[in-house]
Amino acid sequence: MPRFIAPAALLLVLAAGVSGCGTTVASTGHGSILAVGAENEYANVISQIGGRYVTVSAIMDDPNTDPHTFEASPSVANVISSADLVVQNGLGYDDFMSRIEAASPSPKRQVIDAQHLLAVPDSEPNPHLWYSPRTMPAVAAAVAKALGHLNPRHQAYFDANLRRFDASLTPWYRALSEFHRAHPGAGVATTEPVADYMLQAAGARILTPLSLQLDIMNGVDPAPQNVSTQDTLLSHHQVKAFLYNRQVTDSVTQSFLHLAGNAHIPVVGVYETMPRGYDYQQWMLAETRALQAAVADGRSTRTL
Repeated sequence: MPRFIAPAALLLVLAAGVSGCGTTVASTGHGSILAVGAENEYANVISQIGGRYVTVSAIMDDPNTDPHTFEASPSVANVISSADLVVQNGLGYDDFMSRIEAASPSPKRQVIDAQHLLAVPDSEPNPHLWYSPRTMPAVAAAVAKALGHLNPRHQAYFDANLRRFDASLTPWYRALSEFHRAHPGAGVATTEPVADYMLQAAGARILTPLSLQLDIMNGVDPAPQNVSTQDTLLSHHQVKAFLYNRQVTDSVTQSFLHLAGNAHIPVVGVYETMPRGYDYQQWMLAETRALQAAVADGRSTRTL
């Protein structure tokens, strides 16, 4: 499981109300339905489907911090417990959401868990589901259905927004297909499995051992043999691009970045949290284009 620092006593957090808040909850819209996305990419999709009928809060919203160290504050617990609709990732990535929901049950609340929606087993080691092209269409459809349940009068409005959202994903899908055709089996190295679903959809070969990716993701010292394998991939120029989680860097990541630089391997910084100024589909397209620029043109993109 990812290396989140889970809250120790969420019941106490709920009882504490909003006093002593240390977490900012980003919110958009002024609709009558209160909705929460555990991660801002899910909140963004809710907003696109719900439009003027939702007020959406994003719990994890800062692309410049390590989401693995997130701690739920009293204000977060208050926002979640008050929500009519909640969308969360699952797979251990945002377990604090389920704990808060269980501590503040509501028969009205609609909860969409991407893991359960996609029937992803608990054994799946990569929790970054939003990088998979199949995730958000399913989430968006579930959101439209849930919003229609909460506000039946406007189901046609939500369905129309869903159709627009699905159509807006076409440029991303096209970019993935074009990369697949132009660079089939292109070898890449990574630090964590953040963008692995996108890489697989693009037909790239991820040559970094998965165990190394998972160790770095979980804050565990990677095995020396895996570090040696990664070093060889980079120093011997056996990959076309090196992707790293720009929100979480440590000495191991820095050493890989140094090797990639010395070998003139283009570097792509990928995000766990949607960066400012993007909607979900723009973000995914930008990440895919950064991969294309690295493999086709040898150009690095460390920051979107």
